[in-house]
Amino acid sequence: MTGFPPGKKGVVASGHRETSTAAARVMEEGGNAFDGVLGGLCAATVAEPMLVSLGGGGFLVARPADEKPRVYDFFCQTPQQPRAGDEIDFYPFIADFGWAKQEFHIGMGSIAVPGVIAGICRAHQDLGRLPLREVVRPAVELARGGVVINDFQSEVIRVLRSIYDGTPEAHALYASPEDQDRLLKAGDTQRFPHLAEVLEQLGEEGPDFFYRGDLAQRIAEDCRSRGGQLSLRDLADYRVERRNPVDFSYRGALVAINSPPSLGGGLIAYALTLLNDNAFPLAGSHWGSEDHLLALIRAMRGANGVRSEFSLENGLSDEVLQQLLAPDALAAWRDIPNEQLFSRGTTHISVADRDGDLASLTASNGEGCGYILPGTDIMLNNMLGEEDLNPLGFHRWKPGARLASMMSPAVAALPGDRYVALGSGGSNRIRSAVSQVLINLIDFGKSLEEAIEAPRMHLEKDKLSIETGFSDDVVEALKKVVPQLEPWGSQNLFFGGVHAVSLDADGSLTGHADPRRGGHVAFAS
Repeated sequence: MTGFPPGKKGVVASGHRETSTAAARVMEEGGNAFDGVLGGLCAATVAEPMLVSLGGGGFLVARPADEKPRVYDFFCQTPQQPRAGDEIDFYPFIADFGWAKQEFHIGMGSIAVPGVIAGICRAHQDLGRLPLREVVRPAVELARGGVVINDFQSEVIRVLRSIYDGTPEAHALYASPEDQDRLLKAGDTQRFPHLAEVLEQLGEEGPDFFYRGDLAQRIAEDCRSRGGQLSLRDLADYRVERRNPVDFSYRGALVAINSPPSLGGGLIAYALTLLNDNAFPLAGSHWGSEDHLLALIRAMRGANGVRSEFSLENGLSDEVLQQLLAPDALAAWRDIPNEQLFSRGTTHISVADRDGDLASLTASNGEGCGYILPGTDIMLNNMLGEEDLNPLGFHRWKPGARLASMMSPAVAALPGDRYVALGSGGSNRIRSAVSQVLINLIDFGKSLEEAIEAPRMHLEKDKLSIETGFSDDVVEALKKVVPQLEPWGSQNLFFGGVHAVSLDADGSLTGHADPRRGGHVAFAS
């Protein structure tokens, strides 16, 4: 964790050095936290293109100083007119993570309506201080100058190599400049000259060039002729949704988190509210104790249970959320004995400035669909091929609807007049990672560094995955409670990547970025 005294302009925590550096530079040039986080997002499409692109989607939880937090939902949307299955370019590939293999689906038929460009423009219009062309400038320069591939990015390329080798255009974008026959590896430099031009156009013209101009025409035409499902109408009709966050209290802290129809924020609110009474006095136990971990398991099991019980496959409504948080529903899970508890690519940026603005932004491109929009260096998303986003099965989504995500960017007001912005990548593990970091901060009084780097666990159905670092005695006790326990020999990106910043009562700013995902903190002087 890094902190500095009052008088500095801001702090950024993200998944890449260049992302954080770009966001800090925007603030140094007069921007606020929201300019910074949007400049960081633009830079992330260059520095972290395997995780996020202008062809993906995301969420921003923004808390302007002395105002209520708000949510900007710019996640991907389903097409309005689905095509017949035999007309769709849609096929599986296997990603080999080393510790596990997972099947994803890609192809033109996996593309959902992108929201990142619209999200940047809407949030900047409402909250930005600098002209948009200045916000995107660091990313433009980065795209032209190039980014040196680090070890983490090299590993992501290895895992997703089937996508990058799948088409000549994708291979050309991810091929080594020294040897066009192989993909990029650590130490190579990747450049995006066409993306630099798109970012400049974004800074000068706003979103219409992408949703209504020549690029929209090209996306629609290529989808029509190559097995995709997006139309000009889908692109022209896309809108950023501004929502109220899910607000809840946890042991004296006030948390504002991503709201329905996305699932993640509501499930985190449910899990922590479930623990928010005297039945689970975590602050009275020590971190890593059996009581601590059993309480976490109960909260995770409860969140998993209500997801099934309330049939949340297509998302969460405000009405159902109120039912989940009602005292009777919470009591039903609190009263179950312990022994009866059982019968992917995303990035995050957190920013705070000295004026008290907080920004928490999570965005994703999925794994990417393999299609490169000609003349842009942009690979579009594969959200219609993400099993987590299509729990009813592929091609069974509701037409013209916002996809429900586990992304859970959040801001929290902690006791002692301390404010924190945090979030994580990691698919279904997002809710576990964010919940545990909040508990570490609030119940155990840990610093950002301690809260983020502490070992984590994640419950998925009947399997509890647990990082190394918990005592052997406690792990043995957990084996008596869970049907299946999977120990991990080291900390791993599987358990998410939480990047967080804080603003304290004395004006000091701190930040910590998760080493599980190569995180980096930067400061605006």
